[in-house]
Amino acid sequence: MTRITLEDQPAPAARDAVWNGLRAFNEAHSGPGSFDSTPLSVVLRDDSGAPLGGLVGRSYSGWLYVELFHIPAEHRRAGLGREMLTMAEEEAARRGCIGVRLETYSFQAPGFYALMGYSVVGRLQDCPPGHTRYSLAKRLDGAPLEAP
Repeated sequence: MTRITLEDQPAPAARDAVWNGLRAFNEAHSGPGSFDSTPLSVVLRDDSGAPLGGLVGRSYSGWLYVELFHIPAEHRRAGLGREMLTMAEEEAARRGCIGVRLETYSFQAPGFYALMGYSVVGRLQDCPPGHTRYSLAKRLDGAPLEAP
């Protein structure tokens, strides 16, 4: 008999069952290895080598997904964000990625990403309440993005 449980902290075996089933389904439609994931980090370090911030993501399915990107306030507006994102895009292209995707909030950096050539491909109002969460993408292969 099957049953459904609600769990705050699922066991690794539960997560693996979901991931392995989803991956098998996806790869049956998109090809073997299409969901292999390779981490990517661009780290901002101080003079002693300690990390101050950076960009963390992973490439899979032909795209780089930027999971986290933070530059401390005292280091902003010095071109570091542009340099770091460009480094990530260049590495994504070397890996054969056709584009980059990410999320940002209305109170974060949507203007920065627009200047870097990213387009809004989705938006979620009131996430968090009173703000908007944007999904952004940029093609690296020169092909246009479809309008949302």
